[in-house]
Amino acid sequence: MKTPAFLKKGDTIGLVAPSFGAVDEPYATRLAAAIRQFEERGYRVRAADSVYRNDGLGISTDPETAAADVMKFYLDDEIDALFSVGGGELMNETISHIDFEKLGAARPKWYMGYSDNTNFIMPMALIGGVPGIYGPCATSFGKQWEATEQDAFMLLEGRGGTVHGYEKYELPWDVSDTEEGTDGSAAPEEKDPLAPYALTEPKILTSFLPDGRRLVKAPQDEEIRFSGMLLGGCLDILTNLSGTEFDRVKAFCAEYGKVIWVIEACDLSPMSIRRSVWTLLHQGWFDTAAGFLIGRPLASFRREMMGVNAYNAVTDVLAPCGVPVIMDCDIGHVAPMMPLAIGSPAAVRVRGNDLSVSMSVFPES
Repeated sequence: MKTPAFLKKGDTIGLVAPSFGAVDEPYATRLAAAIRQFEERGYRVRAADSVYRNDGLGISTDPETAAADVMKFYLDDEIDALFSVGGGELMNETISHIDFEKLGAARPKWYMGYSDNTNFIMPMALIGGVPGIYGPCATSFGKQWEATEQDAFMLLEGRGGTVHGYEKYELPWDVSDTEEGTDGSAAPEEKDPLAPYALTEPKILTSFLPDGRRLVKAPQDEEIRFSGMLLGGCLDILTNLSGTEFDRVKAFCAEYGKVIWVIEACDLSPMSIRRSVWTLLHQGWFDTAAGFLIGRPLASFRREMMGVNAYNAVTDVLAPCGVPVIMDCDIGHVAPMMPLAIGSPAAVRVRGNDLSVSMSVFPES
């Protein structure tokens, strides 16, 4: 794996929109505020044309144009890192026009985003050999920075490589009331686009350890450790990538061995989560799994279908792997999120509700 250079003052952040752009509210306000904050921190900012377009079908613009913006910015020597401005739905069509081998041969750069951006981060690690940060999109930096944003820049600036889970999380709104917002956007009733997270709920991790062919809950005081290469992202996207030309997971596992799987879900129902995890298991993705970090799901949060919930949808299927499974991690769509470098060697430590991930592509904290 080729580690990108860490950001320093005076470097240029390139903003791209391979999925949703930032034309509509609340994203336009958030992005403008984020750009100001990046500049106040000492960075230059350049935005691709697609960031401010809204002429695509379920995407910022046509996929070929959006992909050309990503290629152009990644290969531009004057741009030092790429931030996606948002998640979305159809970035899979964008990557049809991205040459990951060409990008992998260029100067490595950090790319950061989450949700639909799994479509870039996973193939870039698997094919291009460059890690990317599964973390907040550029529009998240418009509000006052909290632990998530501070941690993301700690990684990007090379000031440490250990990220800890957070004490509280934000309840997601009832996604059954709206078809919008399931990519991690603001709830429709939220009036202030720059409002901080509403961190009201104590984070409670549920850890499972193998016991024969089953997974059983671990005692709260038991320390759990495992290590390997971080891979993963949004389960909705991972399942879609499996079996395509962008699926180089088996080759990656053969080269690097143990893998820590980072998985969270956006739109999937409990049944869909269970089917998707089953699919990846039978594709051989988890053959070298060292352990799993499972984020709180958005659409399936506290929901059950015919006895299937977000817990047994995962644990029942993963039991044959015989490795630890840590549920309700601060990863993904239910804020706040731990930024993690997909494609980095890492060590995980869990005890009760305390979780830390130390990534060795970064300096020690």
